[in-house]
Amino acid sequence: MIFRLVWENVRQRPIRAMLSILLIAGPVTMILTLIGMSHGFVDESKKRYAGVGADILFRAPGSSQVMGFSTASLPDKFVAALLKEPHVAQATGTVVALTTGFDSITGIDVNAFNKMSGGFTFVEGHSFESPNDILLDTYEAEQLHAHVGGTINVLHQNWHVAGIVEPGKLAHQFVQLPVLQNLIGATGKLTQIYLKLDNPANTNEVMAYLRSKYDGYPVFSMKDLQTMLSVDNIPMLSTFLHVVIGIGIVFGFGVVSLSMYMAVLQRTREIGILKSLGANSLLVMELILAEAFILGLGGTIVGILLSFVSRAVMLTVAPASFPQAIVLSWWPIAGSIAMGAALLGALYPGMMAVRQDPIEALAYE
Repeated sequence: MIFRLVWENVRQRPIRAMLSILLIAGPVTMILTLIGMSHGFVDESKKRYAGVGADILFRAPGSSQVMGFSTASLPDKFVAALLKEPHVAQATGTVVALTTGFDSITGIDVNAFNKMSGGFTFVEGHSFESPNDILLDTYEAEQLHAHVGGTINVLHQNWHVAGIVEPGKLAHQFVQLPVLQNLIGATGKLTQIYLKLDNPANTNEVMAYLRSKYDGYPVFSMKDLQTMLSVDNIPMLSTFLHVVIGIGIVFGFGVVSLSMYMAVLQRTREIGILKSLGANSLLVMELILAEAFILGLGGTIVGILLSFVSRAVMLTVAPASFPQAIVLSWWPIAGSIAMGAALLGALYPGMMAVRQDPIEALAYE
């Protein structure tokens, strides 16, 4: 009987019910979108690291353990030195320079990089021919609306788009290594060096040797690096997500509380009639909480559906900067947040309804 009364109330006031559901869906969509973007960023970074084809990563002292956004401070003479070490078959250094946000541009020695990674697969255009040439992967080209032969501005410099390549090879934007070194004032310096071994089975042995010989220089296996690359290990990202989720909970609580407060006012006469017919306080509270449950469930479902819409928008607007994944494991978490906020937000209006005097409620206009 309770759910029938609630359903009839929702059906008789479809606009209020729909607005409440959409307002509850807002925090759910926000949480799922941000979680999806963080996981999408991490997953794509793992794929791009794997696309290098290296077994070991060598960095300068003080470098970030996870992300390669450290200052270019590693002398490029290390490439030749590392290439002479036991079991090292190939070595190539890169420079990474941040452009905006998490976006970056990478300088490569194209011959050494191609030898290690297997080379680029060109969708359009060709490799570097002049110092101001730049290569873009398809995600970056789509995001910038760039085409071969066109010009884009990165780091306050105009670059000629020489080629567009398939994604999955370390970065979204590539320029020649010495050009980027000179541009950022890091001539002869590298951000990191990738090593390919004669046999991947020798990885642990080579890592132990390099750590003992080059004390203080971080050395990682590419497999371990991909394992470490997670939302929790990226500086400030985990904190940012917790703050946003907290905001979503507070927003959801406020929205539901306001919605249920208006629902109680609209149902004043209905509650008075129920009380005059013998309904006790528990029944009235159950009605309010049941309606909050239905609105919270509806908001959760709509929020999940809208997260697919936001993903489609991200893929259209910024596929390189904001890759968004659909993280199924967060559906019940976001739903629990929405349902919890809905039920908590309905408590105060429910207490108001319980305390209503039946005679005053029947006289309410």
